[in-house]
Amino acid sequence: MLQKIPPAEAPPIPTTPPPKRHPYDQWSPDARALDLIGDKWTLLIIRDLAAGPRRFVELQRVLPGISTEQLRSRLNRMVADGLLTRQRYREVPPRVDYELTERSRELMPVIGALARWGYDWTWSAPRPGEDINVGAVFRLAPGLIEPPPGVEGTVELVVESQGEELPERRYRLIASRGHVDIAEGESNGSPAATVTGSQAGWVRALGPGGTPDELSYSGNRGLAEAILSGFSAAARRAAA
Repeated sequence: MLQKIPPAEAPPIPTTPPPKRHPYDQWSPDARALDLIGDKWTLLIIRDLAAGPRRFVELQRVLPGISTEQLRSRLNRMVADGLLTRQRYREVPPRVDYELTERSRELMPVIGALARWGYDWTWSAPRPGEDINVGAVFRLAPGLIEPPPGVEGTVELVVESQGEELPERRYRLIASRGHVDIAEGESNGSPAATVTGSQAGWVRALGPGGTPDELSYSGNRGLAEAILSGFSAAARRAAA
């Protein structure tokens, strides 16, 4: 069992970063919001914590374009601004988890709206040099997908292994009361449906046109299609 380090024993971590370099200094609610979330990487960090707490190294893995110093600085700023919590555990090597606060969870619809705009105006097949991690798209689900009335249940999305560099990855979309949550990794429960595909198959399904012909379904296919329609409908609009 993991044991939290009592505050008195925890090594000191700076919680107050330097003042922001370029605040908007404008008495306006949107400018105030952008003072907190307008920096590069901030919204993507929130997106990638939507599925639950992550360690520093895990955030580095899902945000390959960010430098170690940039990530450290941004996390310190977000903790100080009340967007994240930071929890240390008594482990060797030391473990520190970062997790969204309620303040930042309320930004998921904003991130979803930004994604819809991106689908409508910027979406295309992967560009040369772009990192491809379909989990980044799946983690938009809490802000992007609005399941039809009465649609409830868990759908597991499996990205098949492609050797040591790309191990199998599993994501669970949980629809309940008109909302979708996401979790990652193995689960003890049994999903109502499972959708499996290679990374290329998922790129085809999530890219312009939203073509799922390279995915395989088991269990309640209707549930899976109803939940995934939030992605596919947006992708089809991008191809129109």
